[in-house]
Amino acid sequence: MKKLLALLLCAVMILSFAACSGSKAPDADQTPETTSGTQAAPENVIIRLSTTTSVNDSGLLPYLLPVFEKETGYKVEVQSAGTGAAIKKAEDGNADLILVHAKASEEEFIAKGYGTERLPFMYNYFVIVGPANDPAGIKNCETAADAFAKIRESGSKFISRGDESGTHKAELKIWGENAPDAQKDKWYISAGQGMGACLTMANEQQAYVLTDKATYLSMKSDLKLDILLEKGEDMKNTYSLIAVNPEKIDGLNTEGAKSFIDWMLGEEASKLIADYGKAEYGTALFYLLEK
Repeated sequence: MKKLLALLLCAVMILSFAACSGSKAPDADQTPETTSGTQAAPENVIIRLSTTTSVNDSGLLPYLLPVFEKETGYKVEVQSAGTGAAIKKAEDGNADLILVHAKASEEEFIAKGYGTERLPFMYNYFVIVGPANDPAGIKNCETAADAFAKIRESGSKFISRGDESGTHKAELKIWGENAPDAQKDKWYISAGQGMGACLTMANEQQAYVLTDKATYLSMKSDLKLDILLEKGEDMKNTYSLIAVNPEKIDGLNTEGAKSFIDWMLGEEASKLIADYGKAEYGTALFYLLEK
């Protein structure tokens, strides 16, 4: 009896060993995941994003990036400046992609071979803000051009970005051929600053300023400025993503740039963008372009 039990025990051990040795090991090329469920960090984790001040000053990027970084393992280094300076950083090889809002400059960037493809994906609106008493009387104007003409006629102070940003280029387009000269027209102040700084300056001097609505709303509680004009197709402000061309610039994190662009154009980021601002301001700060 003891001999029979010993034989049965040996048989069970042999079968158990065979079952263990037959279990399949993970494929060598299977993407590992961290304990949090996100993919393991890529080999080159740093993505250099050169962007305009409005998506930063409005709080949109600080709201989006933690989600992207947690899910992908990338770390986004944001360089925020006016669109002209943001594009120049990319041309100098100091960015992997750009997020800007000046169509003509974006198309030139691509035409010179620095960018691969212009991908417009969201928009908001420029507005003219100023003192509540509206000394130039622009509140009932039909267009931004009419409002600018009244500001000029009244000699009321106007703060210009003056920094070759997308907002500055939009302002110059509204002025047309007869744009004011900061050296001659004392009411016209060229700040050479970002949107947040210009809004602060306009608040201090009770001046008019052209701004994207998102940045204004994000700072509204600290400002004594009202939205006086937000009409007209000439006030639409479209944002685009463009990856820098690796055939033109060496040392790019092209894979990281693609990952960020794909995520920004995906469903999760689209929902986050569409919801941003609703809880705090009662309205979205950015809108998605129809695909």
